[in-house]
Amino acid sequence: MLETQTPAIVWADPQREVLFGTWLSHQAAQHHLNPASLRPASADASFRRYFRINSTGTDQAQQGLTSFILMDAPPDKEDSEPFVRIAKLMQSAGLLAPHILNWNAAHGFMLLTDLGTKTMLDVLDKQAGYEHTSSTVSSNLPLYDQALDALVAWQLASKPAVLPPYDEALLRRELQLFPDWYITKHRGMLLNTRQQAILDKAFSSIVSSNLASPSVFVHRDYMPRNLMAPYPELLKNAKPEQMLGVLDFQDAVYGPITYDIASLMRDAFLSWEEDFVLDVTIRYWQKAKAAGLPMLDEWQDDFGAFYKAVEWMGLQRHLKILGIFARLTLRDGKPKYLADTPRFIAYVRSTCNRYIELKPLLRLVDEIEAAK
Repeated sequence: MLETQTPAIVWADPQREVLFGTWLSHQAAQHHLNPASLRPASADASFRRYFRINSTGTDQAQQGLTSFILMDAPPDKEDSEPFVRIAKLMQSAGLLAPHILNWNAAHGFMLLTDLGTKTMLDVLDKQAGYEHTSSTVSSNLPLYDQALDALVAWQLASKPAVLPPYDEALLRRELQLFPDWYITKHRGMLLNTRQQAILDKAFSSIVSSNLASPSVFVHRDYMPRNLMAPYPELLKNAKPEQMLGVLDFQDAVYGPITYDIASLMRDAFLSWEEDFVLDVTIRYWQKAKAAGLPMLDEWQDDFGAFYKAVEWMGLQRHLKILGIFARLTLRDGKPKYLADTPRFIAYVRSTCNRYIELKPLLRLVDEIEAAK
């Protein structure tokens, strides 16, 4: 049988490699780690990298801690302080989030507990689609119910003035990524006066709708790729909201309650049939009301009104992500993200087609996509 080789960890900066090696040797001695087992775990759209390392300690093994995660986050490119602070906030909310065992703030190295090797995205049945009769439901529904339980627990912990506000300035700054990076730099199109007026009016309507929603803690990228299917050892005595681990929370803010459910159901890496999206969103709406989360009066007995707010919040996110994916390609040299832009164009078109106020934006998007 052929042996599979562990991918090598490449360091662009030799000095940083030395600093990491020195730090790792201290952590290995203190936390009983095996440096020879170090291998890549994952990378994300930022400048962070993650490695996995095995434990050699019997005490750790008895607790189910057979491996750990190391974060490499260059401090000149990534501020890790929010990650540390929000990890504690999530744990206080009762969620399963990584525990930080060591943080070298000066050099941007971190030792974390390992939640598992598979994300929710990995374990979803992406071919199942959605079939709903009196006797069958989607095979994926239990996982989404777990995601909703964690989301509601997170939102129930909300307090003002703890996280940065998701205010008008931030909403507009994010929306501006769409014209700056997607339209101008990716599509190579300069909007004329008529087109700019349409975009400006649409942005104002979207921001107004978003700001009308009650505020809670917002993860800001709550989707299956950032939720973990934990190691079985971590699920002993777990509460419903701890059945999935939560990652990539460092950009959390205090803002619209509609954001994270929109993020969950209009995913960046897979799309669901409308029936399934509606089913899960209704389940969230019911759980949120039962938990006493803040709701507008018009949402209490009218799911349609709530769903409209979710869709308009999702529209802000879709436009922002189109800009971000273009920026990742053109500025950061990460072209794989741009391959998913058709999914977001489809999301934008679907929402704009449903609401008469957004039909001018729909026509504008069609003009942008038709431009050569």
